[in-house]
Amino acid sequence: MSAPELTALKNMPISFPGLFGDWEFNPDPVAIHIGHGVYWYGIILALSFLAGLLLCMKQAKRYGLTEDNVLDFVLWAVPCCILGSRVYYVIFYLDLYRDASGALDWSRVIAIWDGGIAIYGTVIAGALVVFFFTRLKKLKFGAMTDLAVLGLLLGQIIGRWANFINREAFGGLTDLPWRMRVWTSAYQYVEVHPTFFYESAWNLAGLLLILFVVSKGRRFDGENTWFYFLWYGLGRAWIEGLRTDSLYLFDWTLFGQPIRVSQALSAVMAAAAALALIYEIKIKKHNPEDLLVNRLAAEAAAKAEAETPRETEGGLDGSQT
Repeated sequence: MSAPELTALKNMPISFPGLFGDWEFNPDPVAIHIGHGVYWYGIILALSFLAGLLLCMKQAKRYGLTEDNVLDFVLWAVPCCILGSRVYYVIFYLDLYRDASGALDWSRVIAIWDGGIAIYGTVIAGALVVFFFTRLKKLKFGAMTDLAVLGLLLGQIIGRWANFINREAFGGLTDLPWRMRVWTSAYQYVEVHPTFFYESAWNLAGLLLILFVVSKGRRFDGENTWFYFLWYGLGRAWIEGLRTDSLYLFDWTLFGQPIRVSQALSAVMAAAAALALIYEIKIKKHNPEDLLVNRLAAEAAAKAEAETPRETEGGLDGSQT
């Protein structure tokens, strides 16, 4: 049987008794009480998006791209990724969006402000946008995705803290020193795995690896991307197994256990990425000169050389002195 889903009250304090003793933190999920409220969840996601955008703009030249390429891509990607993350979530929680007659309640389906998005929907939508965007702009697909995963990782690192404010995306019961205490009623608490923090920390490690190791020895456009899928897939497959709020693959089971959508997808993704890296590095053996950034640099150098007046023995312009 799967672990029962735990739901924490959003108006009760959070604490880490194994680390900080009696210290408690009780953030209001609503940052500004105006109208329907401005939620910290939305603010943190907006900050994560801006941070990811700024990182991509700063790193663009390293991949043979420009800041304008990044900004143009964002105009396409943001609405599509929001839609993709919502559609993915609704598909696997479809029963939550039906009315008493069993028909879909479209007013609830579109109510994204009430919560309900999934990162894999974002990734799938983002990949499709990159594909069509790079074809339209005649850019190299692998170079664009190598840059995009940097922003995606930073966004995930920051965005997971929105789950902390909302007292969600945590794991099952534990007595580890870094356990998180949340309240399920006014009189009862549980101590659980802070899986939102696990994923944030795992992604931070992945981002640092890409920035300071993988990207510095990149052999082909797409290497960062495959490494992202490998790293994130491994981490998410582990972390998802600790959570109690997973999306499940309809009523399907494996070895008597319900199949967690994200865990299964993560495992498949990590395996596919590992095979792709082995093939690209060990079998195909790319020449680093084929990287978009290196090709553009070589073309610029050749153009500059062709435009430079040649010196002659008689002087710079060939005349006798």
